[in-house]
Formats: sequence, structure tokens, C-alpha cells
Amino acid sequence: MSALSDLDQVLASLAPTPEGVYVFASVAEVPAGLQPFAQIREAEGITVITTFEDAQKAGLPLDEAYARITLGVHSALNAVGLTATVAQTMASRSISCNVIAGYHHDHLFVQADRQAEAVALLKELAESAQGWLPSTDDLLDDPTL
Repeated sequence: MSALSDLDQVLASLAPTPEGVYVFASVAEVPAGLQPFAQIREAEGITVITTFEDAQKAGLPLDEAYARITLGVHSALNAVGLTATVAQTMASRSISCNVIAGYHHDHLFVQADRQAEAVALLKELAESAQGWLPSTDDLLDDPTL
């Protein structure tokens, strides 16, 4: 399937899936043997995002835990509005939301204890967006579509 770029189609196809508990840590070098989910090089050091268990084994600080939620939709990297809409939806319930875009999927990191609520909000958003899309009958009846 090719990547979706239409915001309504992307939102209607969110399919949020919980993927475990993760930790963000800043390190000078990635610890030997650690296979982080993601790493970001900044002037101040390297941010690693890794599972809670792997962070524990590597002796990384475990200050805050975040639930990773993968959006199952294959959204185009140049799609406009997905991050803003998801962040606004989470902010409406005071849920922090850190987003990392992969080539195929976006990954959200929310407070671990708010994971179920975040997934429910995303499912509600997807259901609402499905109502915004024209039905197959509408497409057949309207020659301009």
C-alpha cells in the first residue's frame, strides 16, 4: 500500500497499537550492546529511546516512563496535519505527546500511565474521521469526485 497524504484518510486509518514502555535518556555514547528504538544526536549528547527493560540493564536513568503507540497507518512523510492533529487531541486531555516519524509509521510516546486513555482518544479520532470521508455511494453518485 502506498503512503496516504490526505489528512482525513490518514486520520480515518490511524489504527493505534500499544508497543510497550520506553525511556528517553541522554548519553555521551550509546552503551555497548544497547539497541535503542531511536537515537537523536544533539549538541549536548545523544538521546536514546529504548525499552524500560533495556534501559534498566544498561544502567540508564529511569526518571520517566513513556508508552509507545504506533499509528498503523502508512502516512506520507510530506502529509500535512497529522502531527498537529494528534498533538492537539492529546493536549486537550493534558497528555504529553512526543512524536517520531518513521518512513512507514508515526510513533507516539505518552505518559505510561495514560496509555489506555491515549489509545482510546486516537480510536475516537479515527472513528470521527471515517465520518468525514465520502461514502462509496457518494463517489458513484457525484461525477465531479
